[in-house]
Amino acid sequence: MLSSKEYEEIFPALKRKINGHKLVYLDNAATTLRPKEVMDAVNEYSLNHHSNVHRSTHTLAAEATQYYEDARSEVANFINAEAEEVIFTKGATESLNLIAYSVAVSNILQSDDEILISTIEHHANFVPWQQISKIFNLRIKYYSAKNGIFDLSDFLKHITNKTKLVSITALSNVTGQHIPVNTLIKQIRNIREDIIIVVDGAQAVPHLPIDVKQMDCDFIAFSGHKMLGPTGIGVLYGKRKYLNMMTPFLFGGEMIDKVSTDGTTFNVLPYKFEAGTPNVDGAVGLAKAIEILESIGMDNIQEHDKQLTSYALKKLKELDFLEIFGPQDETQQSIISFNMKGVHPHDVAHMLNDLTGIAIRSGHHCAQPLMKEFGTTATCRVSFYLYNEEEDVDKLCEGLKKVWEWLK
Repeated sequence: MLSSKEYEEIFPALKRKINGHKLVYLDNAATTLRPKEVMDAVNEYSLNHHSNVHRSTHTLAAEATQYYEDARSEVANFINAEAEEVIFTKGATESLNLIAYSVAVSNILQSDDEILISTIEHHANFVPWQQISKIFNLRIKYYSAKNGIFDLSDFLKHITNKTKLVSITALSNVTGQHIPVNTLIKQIRNIREDIIIVVDGAQAVPHLPIDVKQMDCDFIAFSGHKMLGPTGIGVLYGKRKYLNMMTPFLFGGEMIDKVSTDGTTFNVLPYKFEAGTPNVDGAVGLAKAIEILESIGMDNIQEHDKQLTSYALKKLKELDFLEIFGPQDETQQSIISFNMKGVHPHDVAHMLNDLTGIAIRSGHHCAQPLMKEFGTTATCRVSFYLYNEEEDVDKLCEGLKKVWEWLK
């Protein structure tokens, strides 16, 4: 890992002053900062090579197509997938909606089949399943995580002979609990091999080494903007056997094979799921972000984040005016949620920004069922990434003391 000064050269935003204070950015679970190198790559493509892809035969079109497909290969190599199994979307939310709609409308899920999800999920991995269960007369079953902490053994007890699909986050966006999805998937396969397993990787992919072949998930979704890339670009990985069975989510240009008044046939993978003009700029930026992450090493990022989370938990536990949520052990990675006793989370976040220049998140974090488990409507959330260090945690703790003195 680099020094804070070196990271400031890579991430210009870290040089900013907020209300006279040096920015401390601790809202990485919402979106990460962008490195200059990513934006340079996007600008180079946009200024000199931009055209539409897979259509025209002129030089710029050929270059744009090459950029786009090279980005797909970069993503595929990053997660150990085949290029045709990598579909570009707007983000993890669209990826999860695509899966939910397509597996239902394609009759891969049928009436009375059971979908199992948990109450720790982000709304993007909760609401789509809830809605398609109503539309297609499917059953939905909720695993209620006690105290908001996922228990693998308890979760497995909820699988029945009707369970057809399981969708689970690999890392909670509220508590930072790392769910052992590799172990979970293996144990689900031991129960029944035909259960479809979907992984929300929005928080895990930026922080952990991911190998989809080793994991053996059927689908995984993630977003570029949580891993140094641009907004508006995401990824859906799916096993070829399911993608071939699935009806496209969007219809129009590019995703067709032949169109006539008699009907339409669809393009080959992955193009049948990429209707219209894609976000080539975003794909280029995501590819460059992955290059940067790989140059640092995902094992190094994971270890850095684990050590920093452990340090932060230790320091935050010393503040007796805080209530900390989640496991608070070695399963926690990069994210910590807490509340200041008797103070609304929005007030804490607002005053941290104004008094100290520290950026955190406050709210329900698109996880209202989990907030209900905690007995609250909102929390403060700090989330770390590769450019954060122990000094940031120390500043956070000093800032929280200032807010407490101001508001108590």
